[in-house]
Amino acid sequence: MNLAIDDLRLTKPGTQNAALRDYDSVRRAIAFISERWRTQPAIEAMADAASVTPDELHHLFRRWAGLTPKGFMQALTLDHAKNLLRDSASVLDAALDSGLSGPGRLHDLFVTHEAMSPGEWKTGGDGMTLRYGFHPSPFGTALVMASERGLAGLAFADAGEEKAALADMTGRWPRASYIEDYLGTAPLAQRIFDKKLWRPDQPLRVTLIGTDFEVRVWETLLKIPMGRAVCYSDIAKKIERPKASRAVGAAVGKNPISFVVPCHRALGKSGALTGYHWGITRKQAMIGWEAGQVGMQ
Repeated sequence: MNLAIDDLRLTKPGTQNAALRDYDSVRRAIAFISERWRTQPAIEAMADAASVTPDELHHLFRRWAGLTPKGFMQALTLDHAKNLLRDSASVLDAALDSGLSGPGRLHDLFVTHEAMSPGEWKTGGDGMTLRYGFHPSPFGTALVMASERGLAGLAFADAGEEKAALADMTGRWPRASYIEDYLGTAPLAQRIFDKKLWRPDQPLRVTLIGTDFEVRVWETLLKIPMGRAVCYSDIAKKIERPKASRAVGAAVGKNPISFVVPCHRALGKSGALTGYHWGITRKQAMIGWEAGQVGMQ
């Protein structure tokens, strides 16, 4: 495996440093809000937790998500999660009927995908070359991995966790070859996180690498519109495995293409924000950020 983990680099010039600093402040504010939203803390308390002034926090959230801090706090409440789940089964029905580029995805990434064959997956990526690079994103440092067929992996890391994120992802396909390629993966990162590039006539190509069952779960996740959510049991019904909610949850947790394949939109039956492989705070950030994007449409 051609992988120089000891020589791992994270290129963060100018504006990229600013993007990562923004998320660091947002992350601390989210952690504070998520613990205290029931008491509706004042913006002064949120700002203090994020080590910024109230004015700075207000402008930061407006710039980052299009929401005020109060609006973001409302997006983290249990009532909001329950609203996301309302009529979730019919949302999936509509998505399945209209296709990935239908009206239900006007607010979302436009994605075209293909799955690797079971044989390719079973070999652990033998003969496959994956290029990778670390890039800034609205949710911290993003690890973007690409095959010749398109985006194959998207992971996230907080400062100092980059090596662990890379080890986690490369361990999924242990026999593949890996080449660090920041410049080569940068256009993919921009395509993913720059909303102006979310265009149906230029769909993002995604390669799903997993078992048949996992791929079916991930394909179902792709059909959940931004600003909505589904329960694991809804997904299980859609793939005609109604008693496999727990297995569905495991497959959601193994999703190698976070955010693009929106596993953060899978919630517990009660609307609870259940565990997320890249951290529950990041899942909260994604749901709140998406609430802002939908609200601006």
